[in-house]
Amino acid sequence: MFPIPDQLSGVAKANLEAQFSLFASLTSKAFEGVEKVVDLNLNVAKASLEDSAITAKQLLSAKDAQEFLTLTVAQAQPTAAKAIAYGRNLAGIASSVQNEFSRAAEEQIVETGRKVSALVDDVSKNAPAGSENVIALVKSAIGSANAGYEQFSKTSKQAMETMEANMNSAVMQFSQAAEKTGTRARR
Repeated sequence: MFPIPDQLSGVAKANLEAQFSLFASLTSKAFEGVEKVVDLNLNVAKASLEDSAITAKQLLSAKDAQEFLTLTVAQAQPTAAKAIAYGRNLAGIASSVQNEFSRAAEEQIVETGRKVSALVDDVSKNAPAGSENVIALVKSAIGSANAGYEQFSKTSKQAMETMEANMNSAVMQFSQAAEKTGTRARR
């Protein structure tokens, strides 16, 4: 007799299914990100052990304190370069996962907004006379919520871009400092 509860039930079910799908997708992306970080850390640890063994052999073969110091200082630049590469790789993984999360969330919000708007349109067709003001209020609230989300999304993207720019700047400064240290050590 009243199609509105049936419509709400169908929308609620579809929304729940979409949320489960989103959760599964985000969980999968999170595990992929963790897997990449673990792989990166294992590779870095393996390379670090190999480098440490080589460096130890070189340092133990030093004939005097000056040669020992020269070898020690010469390791600063490659070590700094490896730290920078690690930081970039880690930041790249984090950025990739964050982008996937943002994309999935945006898609979900757009889809949910579309479904809610369609539901409001359907309900307004079957609404009793005199409820136009309530329907207009609901539509206005949905529009405001969508505008608020869009502003939040833009602000979040700007914050991420600023963070990435600051990270790149810090890496650049660290690289330049390491390069200067390596140049001084060779003199």
